[in-house]
Amino acid sequence: MSVVRPNNLHVGDGQVASATSAETDDGWTRLLELSRHHRAGRLVYTCVLKRWIDAIISLLALVVLSPLLVVIALVILHTMGAPVIFRQTRIGRDGQPFVVYKFRTMIPDRRRGPQQCGDVDRRKTHKSSWDPRVTLVGRILRRTSLDELPQLLNVVRGEMSLVGPRPELPEIVARYQPWQHRRHVVRPGLTGWWQVQGRSERPMHENTELDLLYIQRLSPAFDLLIIARTIRVVVFGSGAF
Repeated sequence: MSVVRPNNLHVGDGQVASATSAETDDGWTRLLELSRHHRAGRLVYTCVLKRWIDAIISLLALVVLSPLLVVIALVILHTMGAPVIFRQTRIGRDGQPFVVYKFRTMIPDRRRGPQQCGDVDRRKTHKSSWDPRVTLVGRILRRTSLDELPQLLNVVRGEMSLVGPRPELPEIVARYQPWQHRRHVVRPGLTGWWQVQGRSERPMHENTELDLLYIQRLSPAFDLLIIARTIRVVVFGSGAF
């Protein structure tokens, strides 16, 4: 699959960096973008320490949560059958595509079951609370965000971070405005700033602005704040479906 890249990557007011070829040095582009808002210490955290912290915490989490992961997998296998893991291509750092992992929460045939959603074609909708494809077990997993736990493997592999912008679908990224591609200067995350600001209840176009705000404010303290708020949001299940 080809890499999804913007025609122009905005790096500041009145400044545009070309990103039209595969030979573009994305590392330098990323550093240029980050350096506009980060002090030296925050740059070290963003470009070096954050990756190691992500990998260590994710490995430990996979070990500690392994009994829970097995139980969830068995429940899905019993209620929905195989496959247990849902795989989908998303766009990550520097516009690179990768496969994201989730516990499956929907019935395999997207057209199965009576349509009770008026004239709306549910195959074209994006995460709604009334989606009839989502099973009872799937709703519980989504409400508690347990369906996202397999993405710890994405973090270990270096495709994602614990905190960062959520990775989007290629077809959505293909329709981005140039300024929206700035969210790809960092690794996508399991959770992010917009997830703790209302999660699925917020309009999608507002999420990119919150992602860019996260990149500007990226720091260890800000990541810890987002993780703490994520725990609170997950406990109360607000805005998730």
